[in-house]
Amino acid sequence: MATRWGLCGAGKISHDFSVAMKTLPPGDHQIVAVAARSLERAREFAKKHSIPKAYGSYEELASDPEIDMVYLGVLHTEHWRLGLLVLHAGKNMLCEKPFAMNSREVGDLIAASKKSNVFLMEAIWSRCFPLHREVRRLLAEDAIGDVKLVKASFGSPQLHIPRSVEKELGGGALLDIGVYTLQFVLMVFNGERPESIHATGVLLNSGVDESMVVVMKFPRNRLACCFFSIAVSLPNDATISGTTGTIRVLGPMHCPTTLEVNGKTTQYPLPEPSLPLNFTNSTGLRYEAEEVRQCLLKGLKESPRMPLSESALLTEVMDECRKQVGVVFNQDRQ
Repeated sequence: MATRWGLCGAGKISHDFSVAMKTLPPGDHQIVAVAARSLERAREFAKKHSIPKAYGSYEELASDPEIDMVYLGVLHTEHWRLGLLVLHAGKNMLCEKPFAMNSREVGDLIAASKKSNVFLMEAIWSRCFPLHREVRRLLAEDAIGDVKLVKASFGSPQLHIPRSVEKELGGGALLDIGVYTLQFVLMVFNGERPESIHATGVLLNSGVDESMVVVMKFPRNRLACCFFSIAVSLPNDATISGTTGTIRVLGPMHCPTTLEVNGKTTQYPLPEPSLPLNFTNSTGLRYEAEEVRQCLLKGLKESPRMPLSESALLTEVMDECRKQVGVVFNQDRQ
């Protein structure tokens, strides 16, 4: 039986997700419905991607009995409200990153998934890439000795994009792209809690972070440094330095295809898209879709690649970074 998907949102990321799905066997995955705020927009999207059902409200999608898994691809300021709608309706959910606006909202989503006894995963798609599986395997085998330092950067000039700069739209570098560098560090250190976090950054006039540098210290004298910006381009790569070698994930580190281990390079090519994409390497969204299917087949309620405890920790780390740099959203005051 194919996993039957419903798309909550008909924006750019849902388009890319739909294109990525076309690279998977139709006997395994089918998008059966899409919902948007306007029925016209949903119908237009459904026609473009050959999706049988279109809904003009998210409530209709949440109550469709023919959907096994909801992909929540709306703006993250809406993740909490719509996520709760989906989970309370008893639906499994893959929620785009960042999971929500802060730890309170993430805690509510996790609690709702447990209460409804459904699957829930934050769509940190990076974790599901074959390259990152190999990184985890290398680390488990101590291929570079004891890891001492992890460094990750992500910079993309986005000051012209409203959702990147406006506080009401959950803007700022941290929640949009910084999250990828921080999750990489947590992946390398197996979801361990940092002993200390030092964040410094610069804010835009709107009150969101334009650029930030985060230094974390982990138990056993291990360090991590992340820097990210929506004002400039950065190498967008990540390096893991150990006592006997180095692992380097070449840019784009959040959806990578090139791995360098002690100077030896390996390529992990992606399938070609059938339609133009909005974002880099988006056919790689296929890997998280397949991860979700495998979890459902095993009867799991969360993914071992991105456990809910790690999503909660990632959000806590981001909350602390925002606190130190001085970024406060309306959702923090509730």
